[in-house]
Amino acid sequence: MRCGKKLICVLASLAISWLPSHGASLPRIYSAAGMEALAWVRQIVDLGPRHPGSQGHGQLQQLLLGALGKTRAELIEDDFTARTPTGPLAMKNIIAKFPGTSDDVVVVSGHYDTFHRPGLHFVGANDGGSSTAFLLALAGLLDARPRKDHLWLVFFDGEESIDRWQGEDHTYGSRHLARRWGNDGTLATIKALINVDMIGDADLSLTSEQLSTSWLRELVRETARSLGYGSLLSDRRLAIADDHVPFLQAGVDAVNLIDFHYGPQNRYWHTENDTADKLSWRSFTVMVHVVDKVLDELE
Repeated sequence: MRCGKKLICVLASLAISWLPSHGASLPRIYSAAGMEALAWVRQIVDLGPRHPGSQGHGQLQQLLLGALGKTRAELIEDDFTARTPTGPLAMKNIIAKFPGTSDDVVVVSGHYDTFHRPGLHFVGANDGGSSTAFLLALAGLLDARPRKDHLWLVFFDGEESIDRWQGEDHTYGSRHLARRWGNDGTLATIKALINVDMIGDADLSLTSEQLSTSWLRELVRETARSLGYGSLLSDRRLAIADDHVPFLQAGVDAVNLIDFHYGPQNRYWHTENDTADKLSWRSFTVMVHVVDKVLDELE
């Protein structure tokens, strides 16, 4: 059992019996990772809004680089300038590469920026915070053991629109990286990309995202069922534009794991109500457990 903080380990040991009845018996390493992810969310939210160009955005970049720098991963800072409706804007994808022994790469990704509009104090606990915290918790698991495939964690910048979601005003980081990796041949080595977004809410119910590669979407859903989480799989079928789309368009098999039903009638999405009290360590535990087992299946 690997825990970065002693308190998280103690709480994880006590919390096993609190897991939802629809969940399987969990190894403590996953509940510890779930609680660690929730702790990361609270720390991230304390930085305030984290849209590109904001103070919180820069502070979060430094937090990510500091945390990931303590692992064995090779860190890549993918700096670029995005052309936005309001002018050029500096952005940065952060990539943590955990080495494997094969020639194949599996990417697990999510965005770390937050939605921004004038007059809105949006801290994005779930939308931006949960994907960031999930990847940080997963980094702890990847750091603890070797794998066959190379595992790359990608923290995308600029997923949110600057003005409105139309044209190319969105997914700046993923579109940039898909082009870059297409030009240098990296895309040909990627076996699969798993993108996560809005996966920390307490009432977790994963949407059946219809743009995703069908075999990979079904692999995730079958893995979740086999682990006892079938009730967490929603029958809602939605096509959701997200950071996986540029890679799908480039020919990479990709899946988007998202709960696009956040709060009553989705009322918390892109509002000041997207706060850490709406999230649960149980949801993070389930997501880390499922994704880790999907990675095993992909090998």
